[in-house]
Amino acid sequence: QVQLVESGGGLVQAGGSLRLSCAASGRTFSIYAMGWFRQAPGKEREFVAFISGNGGNTYYKDSLKGRFTISRDNARNTVFLQMNSLVPEDTAIYYCAAYRTAMKVPTTPNAVEFWGQGTQVTVSS
Repeated sequence: QVQLVESGGGLVQAGGSLRLSCAASGRTFSIYAMGWFRQAPGKEREFVAFISGNGGNTYYKDSLKGRFTISRDNARNTVFLQMNSLVPEDTAIYYCAAYRTAMKVPTTPNAVEFWGQGTQVTVSS
């Protein structure tokens, strides 16, 4: 079992930045590819970013490339999401995710084995 706890969400003005953190406990953190998803009110949960277990590979939702950066620190069992140039459309609950070891497609929620409880990000115009 892996427990994931997000932090760093909040209210920010458009154009601002936030850095989300996700602290993991439980099994060996580095064996898990990790990711971030988000869910806006009335919408389905959508993929945001992916990072491999050793941090060597990353992948992003196309529309977020250049604004969002995912990283991880395996020594601290933590994954991060740096979000810059935020716009109101980024408003959502952001969820940290630990992928299934047999995962093939990281963009689908079905690929996730463990979820965090989510952290609210609100971007005001």
